[in-house]
Amino acid sequence: MSGLRKIIIDGTEVEVDPNLTLIQACEIAGIEVPRFCYHERLSIAGNCRMCLVEVVGGPPKPAASCAMQVKDLRPGPEGAPPVVKTNSPMVKKAREGVMEFLLINHPLDCPICDQGGECDLQDQAMAYGVDFSRYREPKRATEDLDLGPLVETHMTRCISCTRCVRFTTEVAGITQMGQTGRGEDAEITAYLGQTLDSNLQGNIIDLCPVGALVSKPYAFTARPWELTKTETVDVMDALGSSIRVDTKGREVMRILPRNHDGVNEEWISDKTRFVWDGLRRQRLDVPYIRENGRLRRATWPEALAAAAAAMRGKTVAGLVGDLAPVEAAFSLKRMIEGLGGRVECRTDGAHLPAGNRGAYVGTARIEDIDAADTIWIVGSNPRSEAPVLNARIRKAWTRGAAVKLIGPAVDLTYEAEHLGNDRAALVRAADGAEPAERGIVILGQGALTEADGAAVLGQAMKLAEAAGAKLLVLHTAAARVGAMDVGAVTEGGMAAALDGAEVIFNLGADEVEIAPGAFVIYQGSHGDRGAHRADVILPAAAWTEEPGLFVNTEGRPQLAIRAGFPPGEAKENWAILRALSGELGAALPWDSLAALRRALVAEHPHLGRIDEVAGNAWLPVAAEAPATADFRLAIKDFYLTNPIARASELMADLSAAAAARRASPLAAE
Repeated sequence: MSGLRKIIIDGTEVEVDPNLTLIQACEIAGIEVPRFCYHERLSIAGNCRMCLVEVVGGPPKPAASCAMQVKDLRPGPEGAPPVVKTNSPMVKKAREGVMEFLLINHPLDCPICDQGGECDLQDQAMAYGVDFSRYREPKRATEDLDLGPLVETHMTRCISCTRCVRFTTEVAGITQMGQTGRGEDAEITAYLGQTLDSNLQGNIIDLCPVGALVSKPYAFTARPWELTKTETVDVMDALGSSIRVDTKGREVMRILPRNHDGVNEEWISDKTRFVWDGLRRQRLDVPYIRENGRLRRATWPEALAAAAAAMRGKTVAGLVGDLAPVEAAFSLKRMIEGLGGRVECRTDGAHLPAGNRGAYVGTARIEDIDAADTIWIVGSNPRSEAPVLNARIRKAWTRGAAVKLIGPAVDLTYEAEHLGNDRAALVRAADGAEPAERGIVILGQGALTEADGAAVLGQAMKLAEAAGAKLLVLHTAAARVGAMDVGAVTEGGMAAALDGAEVIFNLGADEVEIAPGAFVIYQGSHGDRGAHRADVILPAAAWTEEPGLFVNTEGRPQLAIRAGFPPGEAKENWAILRALSGELGAALPWDSLAALRRALVAEHPHLGRIDEVAGNAWLPVAAEAPATADFRLAIKDFYLTNPIARASELMADLSAAAAARRASPLAAE
C-alpha cells in the first residue's frame, strides 16, 4: 500500500504507517516491548524508560520506543529500511538498569499486595530484571492519599508512570490529581487533598501497573488465581459495556472491564465496577405468598398455583423491568397475550414508537461519536446516564468536535454550547440547523418521558434530518431496547396496559408505583419496591446468575453469560415463566433455553446476530409543536438507579457523599 514505510525489527521486515510509534510497530510485528507508562488510549509521557530499543545507525544510546515515530528513523546505507533491535545487548543492559532504578524504593510488599499475581512490575522484573541490586540505602517512603471510598492507595509502591494523572485529566475530565516535586521528592498527589469526583475513577485501578492504586472494597478478599473469570456484559446502564465477572465459590468478588472498541473501549463506570456487593444483599431466595396482609414463605408449587389461580379468567397486564433479559420479556409477552392481556416495557412513560426501530434506537453507532464534528445532546446528562459514553464524547471534543447542549446546564467535563433549557431551544435548533459533515443527535430519556415525548422525538428527528446527522437514542434501561424489539408494548403506553387490569405480573419493574387494588405477582431478584407491593413473589436470578440476551442503546444484541448461581430456591427468569404457563394450562412451546432462543430468533432474526449493529430504516415521527416546559433529566441519583444498586452498601455511601458534595457551600474566591 502507498504511504506505508518498510522497517526491519529484529530481522523481520514489516510495512507500517510512518505515523506509528516504534512500540506500535513492534506490536504489529508481533514483538513484545515492555512498558509501564505507555498506554494506547492515553497521551505519551515517555517517563518510565522501560520500552527502550536500539535504533541501528542512530544515536549510540537506546531510544524510548513509545516517543519515537517510524517517520523519524533515518534510512540505512543505500536507502535500506531502518533497523530496530529490541533484544540486543545494549537493550538488555538498559532494561536491567531501568528495572534496578525502579526497584530502588519499591517496598517488598508482594506477599500482602493486592496486585500480586497480576502485577506488571512483578512480571517485568522476572522477565527483564536482574536478581540483585547494588543499592543498600534506606528506601524512600511517602504518605498515602485519601482518594475516597473506591481507590485505596499505597504510594510508596508508586513508580511515577503518571497513568492515573493522564486518565483523570484526559478521559475522566477532572483535575484533582497531579505530580509535584522533582527527583526523590517527586510524588503523585491530589490537589489540596481532595477526593476524586468522578464516576469513572475506578479505571485508574486497572491502569496502575504496580500496587499503588488498588480496589478498596476488594482489598484482601481474594487472589487472582482463586477466581473463576466469566466474560459477560454490564446492565447498570444501556451501554452494554463488556465486562469480566470474577467469582469465588458462589460469590461475585469483583467486576473488571474487557476491551470492546465499538462500545466501552476498555473503561467501565464505578457503578458497574463496584455494584457487586448489591448482588449479595436483600436477595429473594424463596417464594412468598401474602396471606392476611403478611408475606409468608412458600414452596414453588404453592406459589405457582397461587399465581395461576389469581390469573385465571382475569384481565392480566405484564410489566417488563429494566434488567430483564430479552428471553424473559419474550416469554412474558407470549404468556400474557395468550391470556388476552397486555404487556408494557416503557415503565417510565417514554414515548418510544413501537415498530419504528430507527426512532426508538436511532441510526448511529456508539463509535460514530469518535469521528463526529458536531454533537447535539438533547434532554440528557450523559455523565450520569452513560459515563463511558460521556468519556467518548469528551474524546471527540478534544479532537475538535463542537458540542451543543439542549436541556439543563450540567457539568459534562467538557465545554458545550448551551442552546437553552426548554423545548423552544430544540425547535429553534431544528428550524435553523446547518448541515454538519459528521453530526450526531443524542436524545436522552428525560426528553421523552413527559406527555409531549412524541413531539420532542419528532423535533429531534427533524434536527437530525436538517443537519444531515445520525440519531442516537440514549436509553437508561439495559432491557428496554430488547423488550421493544420483541414487541412488549401496548398502544397508549403503561396507562393503557394497566387500565382495568385485575392482575399485574411485574417482571422486575421496581421503578414504578402500582396503585392499590390489583393483585400483583412479582418476579425479581431483590426485595425492592416491587416485592413490597406483591401478593405473590417468585424469586429470580440476577443478570450474573443466568445466561441472557440484552440489546444495548445502539441496537447491538449481546450475550450475558452466567458467572454464578442464584441463591436459595431462586430460578432463572425464563424457567419460572415456562413453569407458570404450564400451571395455567397453556404451556409455552419450549422446554430449554436453546429452544426458546430458536423461537425468538425465528420471530426476530436480528437478535441472532450477536454483537452486530443492524441498520435501521429512517421513518420520521411527525414534528409537532411540543409543550413550553423545560427539559428534565432521567436520572436524579447516578448510584441508585436499580434494585441491585439500591441493595449495595457502597452505592449508598457514594450517593450520600455525592449529595453532601452538592450541598456543601463553596468558599468565595
